Order: sequence, then C-alpha cells, then structure tokens
Amino acid sequence: MNTTLFSLLIVGGVVWLVLLSVYVYRVKRHYDQLVKGSKKETLSEVLDRILQELDKNKRVSSDLDAKLDEIVVAGRSNIQKVGILRFNPFADTGGDQSFILALLDGEDNGIVLTSLHGRGMTRWYAKNVVGGKGEDHQLSSEEQKAIRDAVSLHDKRKNKKSQR
Repeated sequence: MNTTLFSLLIVGGVVWLVLLSVYVYRVKRHYDQLVKGSKKETLSEVLDRILQELDKNKRVSSDLDAKLDEIVVAGRSNIQKVGILRFNPFADTGGDQSFILALLDGEDNGIVLTSLHGRGMTRWYAKNVVGGKGEDHQLSSEEQKAIRDAVSLHDKRKNKKSQR
C-alpha cells in the first residue's frame, strides 16, 4: 500500500510540475512579447512608456476633436444646398428659358438668383435668403420651390451617405 501511495504521489507531483512548467512557459512567452523591441527595459518601464503614449494619444485625439468641431462650424457657412428650377413666366415665349438658382449654406441662408427671359430681353434679380425665407423682398412661389428643392436634394444626399 505504501508503494501505491508513493507512486500516486510521484505521478501527482510530475503532473503538477508539468502544469506549472506549461504555465511558466506561457507567462514567459507573454512577457517576452510585451518587452519585445524594448531595448532591455523592464516590464514596468515598458508599461510606463505605453501609458505615456496613451496619454499623448488622448491629447492628440482631443485636439483633433476640437479642430473637427471648428471645421464643422465653419462648414455651415459654405454653400451646401443648390437648387435650380426652370420655368416659363410668359405665355408668349416658348420653352422654359427662365430659371431660378438657389444657393444656400447649412443654415438655409444665401441668395436666390432669378433670370426672366422674354422675347426681347432677359432680366436678372437677386434676393437675400435668411433661414429659408426672403430677407428684404418677398419670394415668389417659384423661388420658394427652388429653395425647397435645394433643401430636399441636400437632405436626400445626406441620408444616402448615412446609409452607407
């Protein structure tokens, strides 16, 4: 019975040593991967360097977020919405020779250019637009439609991009 117990203890000890050896090998391999290319630094030094780089990356990311916010705000004042409407304002001319061009920024501010083409003349009109409405002059129904078309086309493009 003593030999059986002794044999079990030896087998158990060998199994335990094998398990510990595998564990130590894995830990050593993981440690070697962490300090690989670190010029003989200790793990503590490697981790400190990683933390410093992480802090630096956070600062850079924060700076980039601030710059992106500036770009977004600045971009709102650029022409983003364009609508054109061709129409025939006079019964005595053929075809849709006249047109309205709406040029708006992100806040629906901008201008509406209207070209009225008749048989012997072409006239141009420009009106300021603030918030999608005429500022100094009342907008015609065609001009309002050109603005709606510009906004609608912009919204469709924006939705299409967000679905990608």
